[in-house]
Amino acid sequence: MSPVSIFNDVIGPVMRGPSSSHCAAALRIGRLARDLMDGEIAEVLVEFDRGGSLPTTHESQGSDMGLFGGLLGWEADDERLPRSAEALAEADLKLRIETVDTGDPHPNTYRLTLENDRETHSLIAISTGGGMIEVLEIDGVSLSMDGGYHETLIRLPRGTAAVFEADEVVRHEAGTEELWQVKHSSFVDPANLPAISVKRLAPVLPVPSRKDLRIPFASCGEMLEVDGGKHTPLWQLAVEYECARGNFSEAEVLAKMTAIVRILRKSVASGIAGTSYEDRVLHHQSGRFAERMNQGRLLDGGALNRIILYVTALMEVKSSMGVIVAAPTAGACAALPGAVIAMAESMGLDETEMTKAMLAAGLIGVFIATRWTFAAEVGGCQAEGGAAASMAAAALVTLAGGTRDQAVAAASLAFQSMLGLICDPIANRVEAPCLGKNVMAAANALSCANMALADFDPLIPLDEVIDAAKSVAERMPREHRCTSLGGLAVTPTSLEIERKLASLKGTGCGSCGCH
Repeated sequence: MSPVSIFNDVIGPVMRGPSSSHCAAALRIGRLARDLMDGEIAEVLVEFDRGGSLPTTHESQGSDMGLFGGLLGWEADDERLPRSAEALAEADLKLRIETVDTGDPHPNTYRLTLENDRETHSLIAISTGGGMIEVLEIDGVSLSMDGGYHETLIRLPRGTAAVFEADEVVRHEAGTEELWQVKHSSFVDPANLPAISVKRLAPVLPVPSRKDLRIPFASCGEMLEVDGGKHTPLWQLAVEYECARGNFSEAEVLAKMTAIVRILRKSVASGIAGTSYEDRVLHHQSGRFAERMNQGRLLDGGALNRIILYVTALMEVKSSMGVIVAAPTAGACAALPGAVIAMAESMGLDETEMTKAMLAAGLIGVFIATRWTFAAEVGGCQAEGGAAASMAAAALVTLAGGTRDQAVAAASLAFQSMLGLICDPIANRVEAPCLGKNVMAAANALSCANMALADFDPLIPLDEVIDAAKSVAERMPREHRCTSLGGLAVTPTSLEIERKLASLKGTGCGSCGCH
C-alpha cells in the first residue's frame, strides 16, 4: 500500500452521503468492479459477512448508494447519487444483496460477483476508513490494490517471459495460468504477449502512486527528529510532506487545499440557509441557532458559538446528501472545518490562513492514518471524532500563530480526552449522536489549543496516544463499533425512529430488487 496522502486519506474525498467508509469507499469499489467488467454489467451479487458491520448498515449509511453509483461509473460528489438505486434499475442491472457466513476479518468487506453475457468475475475489497479501500482478491487470486495506480491485469500462460516499463509488476499464480498485475502511471500494452485476457482498472484516488516514492517522515516522532531545532511551522512541514508524497510543487499543494476550503465555506453557507431530505432523523436546526446567536439570545460563548453554528450546518448538509469533504471522515466531517473556518472568520483571517491551518491538521491526520485508522467500524468513534478533535486542535494553534511543538501538544491533548468513544448512531443514521460528538470534538479542540498555547504539558507523545487508541479499539466490543447494535442505537426511542423512517419509504431498496 502507498504511503498516506493528505488529499487521499485525510482531507477528502469531496463527496455526498452520510459515511465516507460506507458511501465513498463503496463507490470506489464499484468503479473498480465496473472496470473489471469493461463497463458492461448485467448482474451483480453483493455479499456481506454476518459478523461484519455492513448487514445492518449498508442501506442506511450509504453503502448501497455509493456502490450503485460506482457500478454506474459516477463520481463521489455526483448529484444523482441519492437516486442511484433507481438509476441502477433503469439500467436493467439485476442486483442481489445477501448476508453470508464467511468469517471475514475486516468488518467492512465487500464480496462482489459480476456477470454479463460473456464473462463472470469476482472481487473482494475492504473499506479501510475515510473513503480509502483495498482490493484483496480478484477471481480467486490474492492481490493488493488501493486505487492509486493504473492497473493492467493480464492473464497469461504460466512461464511467459516479458518485461514491462512499469512502476511494479506482480506475478500471481492463477491455476494453470498467471495473472500479471502491472502498476503504472498509465495502462500498458500487452500486444506482443499471448494474453488470455486483459483488464484495465483506472485509479480512483486523486493523488496517484508512483515508483520509488519517498516521504520525509511517517510519524510525529520522526517529523520532530527530522526537523529538530528548526521548529518549522506544522503547516509548512505538511506542504513538504505532500510535495514528496504527491510529486507536487508547494503552489500546487496550497492550491489544492484552498479549493477544498472554498468548497467547505460554500457548504457551511448552504447549511445555514436550510437543507431538507426525507430519510433523515434531524431536520434543519442551524438556521435557528444563527438567528438566536445574532439576536444575542444564546449564552456568550464567543467564537465557540460560531464554531457550533458551522459544525451543525456542515452536519446538516451531510444529512441532506449535499456536498461535503470527509475530514477525516463523513461522520466526523464538521468538527475540523467548522472550527477552522469559524475561528478564522472570528479572527479576521483570510482563506490563506485557513488553508495553512487545514494543512497542519492534515499532517496530524497523516500520523493517525499511518499508525491506525479513521474507520469507526474498526475503532469506534474515537477513530473519527477523536482524530477530528486532534487535527482541529493543531489547526487552531496554527491559526493563532503557535509553534510546531504547541500544535503537536494540542493534538495530543485533544486525542487523549476522546479515547474510548463508541459509535452508536441513532436509528442507524449517521446524524445523532454524531452531531453532538462533532460539536464536542470542536469544543475540545478549542480548549486544548488554548491549553497548548499556554504551554500545558500533554505528557504523552502523540504517537503513543494513537497507539493507545488502537489498543482500546482492540478491546472494544463489536456492538460499539458502528454496527448499530449497541449504545444509543438500541434504545427503544432509536428503534422506534428507525421503524418510522422505514415505513415512510418501504422496506429495503425497493427499486433495485435486493433483499
